[in-house]
Amino acid sequence: MDKILIRNLKIFAYHGVNPEEKVDGQNFVFDIDAWVDISVPCVSDNVEDTVSYAKIIKETVRIFTSQKDDLLERAAQRVADGLFEKFDKIQSLRILLKKPEAPIKADFEYVGVEIFRERA
Repeated sequence: MDKILIRNLKIFAYHGVNPEEKVDGQNFVFDIDAWVDISVPCVSDNVEDTVSYAKIIKETVRIFTSQKDDLLERAAQRVADGLFEKFDKIQSLRILLKKPEAPIKADFEYVGVEIFRERA
């Protein structure tokens, strides 16, 4: 199966367990792999035959910023559910959701969750 890749998609949003995270907000970073059969667009050269990465990005931003979740796990799952609902050509998804500004007193690059989901 072929794969569409999106790396380091930065989105400002209001997720977190701490109340100040839902008020002040912070940056989050997505890596998304979407498994899609791209054999048809490889021949047709027509964007309508594939899943546009621009549309995946737009939908990810819309879903991720539409509500405030306590947990990254829930936010990542909502994005996966929404992408499956919007794009019937996506067969599987890997979503890595990074939180580089988590309010933790430690020196780290990011904390995050990674989920892998297949279309039911």
